[in-house]
Amino acid sequence: MNDDPHGGWPGQDPDPARRPQRPAGPPRRPAGPPPGHGQRQGPPGQAPWQRQGPSQQQPPPRRPQRPPVAPQHEPDLITHHEHNGTTDRGYDEPYDDEPYGPETDENGKPILTPAQRKKRRWRRIRRVLLALFCLFVVIPAIAFVITYFAVDVPSPQSVAATQGQAVTYYYADNTEMGKDVPKGGNRQILTPEQIPDIVKKAVIATEDASFETNSGFDIGGILRAVYNQVTAGKGGGSTISQQYIKVASGDDESSLARKWTELAKSFKMNQTYEKKDIISAYLNIIYFGRGAYGIESAAQAFFGKPAGDLNASEAALLAGLIQQPGRSENPKVANDRWNVALNRMVQNGFLSAADRANLQFPTPIPQEDKQQAGVVNPFIRDKVMDELAANGITADVYYRGGYKVYTTIDPKAQAAAEQAVADGMKGQTDENLLNALVAIDPKTGGVKAYYGGPSIVKGPDGKDQKGRDWANTPQNPGSSMKPFDLTAYMQLGKGGINSTFDGSNNRQFGKQTIRNAGPGSSCSAQCTVSEAMQRSANTVFYDMVVNVTKPGPVAQAAKDAGIKPAPEGVSELYADNNIALGGGKTAVSPEDMAAAYATFAGEGQRRDKHFIVKVTNSQDEAAYSAPEEAKPAFSDDADKSKQIAGNVTESLKGVIPFSKLKCPNNHECAGKTGTQQHTYRPGEPASAKDANSQTWMVGYTPSISAAVWVGGDGDKALKGKNGKSIFGSTIAGPIWQKFLSLYLNGKPGERFEKVKIIGGDDNNTVPSTQTPPDEDEGSTETGTPSTGPSTGSSSSRNEEEETSSSRNPPSSSENNGGEEEGGNGPGRGGGRGDNE
Repeated sequence: MNDDPHGGWPGQDPDPARRPQRPAGPPRRPAGPPPGHGQRQGPPGQAPWQRQGPSQQQPPPRRPQRPPVAPQHEPDLITHHEHNGTTDRGYDEPYDDEPYGPETDENGKPILTPAQRKKRRWRRIRRVLLALFCLFVVIPAIAFVITYFAVDVPSPQSVAATQGQAVTYYYADNTEMGKDVPKGGNRQILTPEQIPDIVKKAVIATEDASFETNSGFDIGGILRAVYNQVTAGKGGGSTISQQYIKVASGDDESSLARKWTELAKSFKMNQTYEKKDIISAYLNIIYFGRGAYGIESAAQAFFGKPAGDLNASEAALLAGLIQQPGRSENPKVANDRWNVALNRMVQNGFLSAADRANLQFPTPIPQEDKQQAGVVNPFIRDKVMDELAANGITADVYYRGGYKVYTTIDPKAQAAAEQAVADGMKGQTDENLLNALVAIDPKTGGVKAYYGGPSIVKGPDGKDQKGRDWANTPQNPGSSMKPFDLTAYMQLGKGGINSTFDGSNNRQFGKQTIRNAGPGSSCSAQCTVSEAMQRSANTVFYDMVVNVTKPGPVAQAAKDAGIKPAPEGVSELYADNNIALGGGKTAVSPEDMAAAYATFAGEGQRRDKHFIVKVTNSQDEAAYSAPEEAKPAFSDDADKSKQIAGNVTESLKGVIPFSKLKCPNNHECAGKTGTQQHTYRPGEPASAKDANSQTWMVGYTPSISAAVWVGGDGDKALKGKNGKSIFGSTIAGPIWQKFLSLYLNGKPGERFEKVKIIGGDDNNTVPSTQTPPDEDEGSTETGTPSTGPSTGSSSSRNEEEETSSSRNPPSSSENNGGEEEGGNGPGRGGGRGDNE
């Protein structure tokens, strides 16, 4: 047995099977000599340690070794020298066997040929495509089939049974205000034969042009809907079948699960029913507005006739309103939707262009209504519905959830508002006098009282019908706009309430002459802004806006305070010189004015006005809660915004006594009157020359802001008791004073927080006008002519006011508006004393 750890001499491997076989190739270099090679040999039979003689011959010098290569062969056995403590020194270097295999890169990975790389790449692509096909085709197809057989399509009868549920309203103290029960006319489920073809075609053209050919869903529409969602655009991809399913399920959640189920049901509906049945089912359950679900109810509610008698024009209006049923009473929206429907009918070949040109807008009949106990005020209901629609509870689901609406309306404040208006209008004989009152909590933005006039009025036929909400109708604000002139002036850092302007009468601005209303409205050539505010000096504020701030910043200051112009709201802030005095095309609703002044009362913090605290569904689950967020209105710096608002308040405090009004006991208050002059027209009586058409009183305490408007429907010459002209301080002012007195009676006293005065002296005292005008001088207000909603002038009438610009009306573009309370500014027909 050979005990050599290397298995014997080179080339004599006693166990070839244990060594890896080297493939054919170049011969390997011979290994080094075995142990003892090259040593001198002794006599035979003599052991090495017994040999004597000269020193043994030294081995030849070793050749340079190349870097060692890690052995690739089988590891040595435990009998090898490395494991028994000895080392074989007879070899110059280890075996140089090299592994066989493909070349590798620096990371040890095989280097592939181009053909191999291409093959591997296509293998991966095939696997990815297969996975995608399974993920997006096979699995969805299987899931769709399962969903298809698992769902049912509700019938119109079952859907109708869930519609028309009453909505219960509650006051802020959680006592019940009343119920809103949909009227909707005669609810009937019509057969396909009972619905005119023109109605079906109008709806198909407007809502789903591919209705006759699609299978319940439109791939192109779905892709557009996805694109709009990704890009935050508007518009969906729902077909008529999908809309039916969405209404039937009552689920409007924007989720993939809901959309998936909707698609399956829509497809099943189209596989189960004929197209004529599907369009009829849709028309029997869809909401059109005015509380009307279904085409028969809508025909009765809008036109007082059965659906079978609808003509093309009426059908187009109802078809157009499906998209915006909550705005059916907005004339512009209704007209726009009517045109959209007609145009699409022409595009789809359902109506000829000639017939379309001959059609006239079908004016809906007035909404019939009756005063009923336990029924919520319709004006408050409409405001609540608008707020809900803006937050996801749209008109088509409003009557379906069994909702309970908890409002911000304070029963004490609402009662005080109605009583104050009733007392203030006693003895008035002019049937054209209208009124509104809105009160808002500055600390929350919640509407505490809302009175828009009589909710039920007599129509031309003597029947009761819904009145017009004058609290939500914009009017020329007149001098009640002047606080926003001052706000912009301070925002721009141009000065403050102690800055001075020329407040004298008959000042010339280019070709325009601006006048004050009389001795009580004029002041010196060095008139402080604070005194000008109390006297309502037109010349000061017109000068301030035209020559210093410019109109644009005034409009922005009004928006900063909370006035919402169209399209967000109904008000209009027209940035021309007329805005300085609240005339021209500038028009503001009473609720917007109350909200804007609430920002002054709230120390410069703007809180969006709202009517809702929370809404729950039939299971008393929360469906909506109103946020009460506050943000600095007049500057990004909250302290600066507070200082500006406080300075406006300081300037408005003196207006109250100067207008011969009083604050409630133990409560500080501030406010501003406003009057707009009537534009005299040829043929009117001479008394119309001195008449006014709109009057205001807007003011606040630290805890409540209230706006009162008394005026006419348009530019009408209004008269008060004994045929005298009306002003902001004669009817609107006393109503405002009475409301605050009633509402704040018994509440703790309150005062405004002092702020540092901007401009002039740094003290916190603003001198008020020493003496109010005498009784024979009238009030402090001045009238302003206007082009838009009517304008008015002040009761500060005297001999100086007898001339009217109607004799010599201005011709410039500034004739649109005019100054409030002095009627000397630009405006339609001009102000008193214009261009003399």
